[in-house]
Amino acid sequence: MDHPLWSRRFFTGTRGRIVGLLRRAARTVEELAAALDLTDNAVRAQLAAMQRDGLVVPRGERKGTRKPSVEYVLDPEAETALSRAYVPLVAALMKVLASRLPRPELERVLRETGKHAAEELPRPAGDMEDRVRAASRVLDGLGGLTEVTPDNGGWMISSAGCPLAELTGRHPETCIALESLLAELTDLPVREVCDRSGRPACRFALGDRAGPSRGRRGKA
Repeated sequence: MDHPLWSRRFFTGTRGRIVGLLRRAARTVEELAAALDLTDNAVRAQLAAMQRDGLVVPRGERKGTRKPSVEYVLDPEAETALSRAYVPLVAALMKVLASRLPRPELERVLRETGKHAAEELPRPAGDMEDRVRAASRVLDGLGGLTEVTPDNGGWMISSAGCPLAELTGRHPETCIALESLLAELTDLPVREVCDRSGRPACRFALGDRAGPSRGRRGKA
């Protein structure tokens, strides 16, 4: 699902305030309206939009004096997205690994990481192009904004940015994990050719002309 930008500005708006309330406890439309000083209809409109965006979900009903009221809770995926602990913790882990492991061992660990991450995802089906485009959508789900283009008989997945930009700037070897993930998903040779000349941007060549793959299935 696509998440909004979790920022101070977001949390001062109506949606952000609803998220803040639902992080503490399940609430009905009436309870949210009272807490936010809004009408019930205004809250219902916000909740309907937030359901479409995958931010909130209904969770059963609560008995009332006249009729039951639907309770709403924060979607578990949205709760995960709210955490800002992952990047600093992973960055610290990468720093420790890079300082303690020889380069070949570090690359092996990152390849295995990408492979295991792929095992948690649905396996793309279809021909080469279908699999590459499905893998591109996986990167989009991780925070990328990718496009797929033909490249020397194979394919290139490119992104205007990098979902791991906060890590790759200090530890460019982190891209090996994504390379391995893509190779596992597509069952194709994959070569990372990311652009780090300025703002990090993902670039992965896929196909038989991609060259030796550090992450192809069976070679991790």
